[in-house]
Amino acid sequence: MPTIAIVGAGPGLGLSIAKVFGAQGFSVALVARTQSKVDDLAALLAEQGVEAAGFAADILDVGSIEAAFGRIVDRFGDVDVLEFSPAPHTPGPGTEMTDVLATTPESVQPQVDFYLYGALRVARQVLPAMLDRGAGTLLFTTGGGSVSPVPMMGNVNAAAAALRNWILNLHPVVAERGVYAAHVAISAWIGSGPPEAEPDAIARTYWDLYEQRTEAERHYVALPPA
Repeated sequence: MPTIAIVGAGPGLGLSIAKVFGAQGFSVALVARTQSKVDDLAALLAEQGVEAAGFAADILDVGSIEAAFGRIVDRFGDVDVLEFSPAPHTPGPGTEMTDVLATTPESVQPQVDFYLYGALRVARQVLPAMLDRGAGTLLFTTGGGSVSPVPMMGNVNAAAAALRNWILNLHPVVAERGVYAAHVAISAWIGSGPPEAEPDAIARTYWDLYEQRTEAERHYVALPPA
């Protein structure tokens, strides 16, 4: 049975992606900072017949990431699909969003550590094995501001754009060795707008990319009219 690891799993998009892949026969490893929260998500998936388990880890702490992925491999075996979409719903000190005019090196650095470095830490846990096998999928998510201007999120978008750039560079290199890497930019207030902005609708994009394995990037737009 193939396994998807969802990093930044929550009750919105992460759960929806888990349901989509679980319905296609995947086991699901749910990774987030709080064990009780991922355990609750795993229980919801189990009610739908999906084999799932939660693994607590902090993407700012490489030790906890390494430990979590060690437990994932022990439980499910190699990770076939990695989906990375963490979001700091409760910003800590120094991670507050800043307008583009208020953006400074000090406000960008925590975002770079979270998004870009976090993705690099996580990718290192699965990419070497995928390259050895000549198979695997890496899907990384950012907000649409990594592609199109959203000035009120100046520091966040700078970090997300750096992550996007790395993924677009990664895509052709790993494709030569049988691994698929892609970036999903989401321009939507998830769960608070049109039906296209609902998590279940957005999650289908990830399955499409996984099946098609061609696009380096998908910009998903579901915004209410201005």
